[in-house]
Amino acid sequence: MNIALIGYGKMGKTIEKIARERGHQIVAIIDVDNSSDFDSPQFRSADVAIEFTAPAVALRNIKSAFAQKIPVVCGTTGWTDALPDLKREITENGNTLFWSSNYSIGVNIFMAVNKYLARLMNDFPSYNVEMTEIHHIHKLDSPSGTAITLAEQIIQNIDRKTSWVEGNETSPEQLSIHPLRQGEVPGIHQISYNSQVDTIEISHSANSREGFALGAVIAAEFIKNKSGFFSMEDLMRIEN
Repeated sequence: MNIALIGYGKMGKTIEKIARERGHQIVAIIDVDNSSDFDSPQFRSADVAIEFTAPAVALRNIKSAFAQKIPVVCGTTGWTDALPDLKREITENGNTLFWSSNYSIGVNIFMAVNKYLARLMNDFPSYNVEMTEIHHIHKLDSPSGTAITLAEQIIQNIDRKTSWVEGNETSPEQLSIHPLRQGEVPGIHQISYNSQVDTIEISHSANSREGFALGAVIAAEFIKNKSGFFSMEDLMRIEN
């Protein structure tokens, strides 16, 4: 498969390594200094583009790829207020986008566990839930996209929580997310249910970026010759 990379930071380089190991060709690399290459024959020869950049440019990058009829796997978070409108455009124009806040297979299993646990805990109001997430100091968004996804899952399944807040909650209806930025930590997410008598915790710790890169390449393989909007739930056949 021919793959174009949009963004060539640490994740982009790791994706390149994993893609080549799986027998794919990297036909174009677009970074901050060559955005005009969206209109190049090399980019147009791609079967799919994988985009890991920054929140301010992600939507523009996706639309630039769509203009060349190239499907996109996007792992950039922090821009998804625009996603509902983009989904409508995808349907109207026959484009293809695979987006996830986290491409790690393990994290997506963790998300399935998170939803199941939240459904159980809905019936036990003596437990208050909060979250801590830790990432490297270079991460641009806070809280992480994964933390927000996890929080939204909890809110959808626990009636007593109606919104999330960064930092300490100011009302019982809020779910606290505590983001920390430390060194080169790839990513840790911990969810705690606390009562007066005990604490229940689930957590996921990434050991390297390779798990995220592998998931993104698998997603690229998954959407070849497909159209529409897809997520890790589609790839992994995880029920909502």
